[in-house]
Amino acid sequence: MQKAITFLLATLFLLSLSTFAQNKYIGAKMCGMCHKGEKKGAQFEIWQKSKHAEAYKTLTETKAAEITKARGLKKAANESPECLECHAITADTKLTADGVQCETCHGAGSAYKAFSIMKDNAKAITAGLMEFKDKGAIEKKCKTCHNEKSPSYKPFKFDEMWAKIKHPIPKG
Repeated sequence: MQKAITFLLATLFLLSLSTFAQNKYIGAKMCGMCHKGEKKGAQFEIWQKSKHAEAYKTLTETKAAEITKARGLKKAANESPECLECHAITADTKLTADGVQCETCHGAGSAYKAFSIMKDNAKAITAGLMEFKDKGAIEKKCKTCHNEKSPSYKPFKFDEMWAKIKHPIPKG
């Protein structure tokens, strides 16, 4: 019985991994088709006005060139994996210029983008949507980039920064 349960759990785990692996990035504009406007808490508009939307662009500026030179990186900041890992989605180069966009935190959206899936939160999560249930989980995700590893790091004030980017869907 124990082996059967272990096998079943392992199979479910592998199936869920394959679902995540098959997901493709669709881009912020695609997410924005449904996640904009007052009814959706202006989620897309909040992102558009944020520094996250400009994250890739900062890698093309003079300051980024100075940092890459000082760090001895071989490529320009906007081509350097060390910089791109926090400033852009690199799994699909068509989306790199979107910077830090919806799928950076919520996972590649191709498998959960359909309204029929998104209207059922459990289905969306099963299909690959990453959701954060509490501020601790959100802060942990943020700190994967906002940390001392960054050459332009400033102390990360999570509550202050989260207030600028939070984007819940209004209840009701």
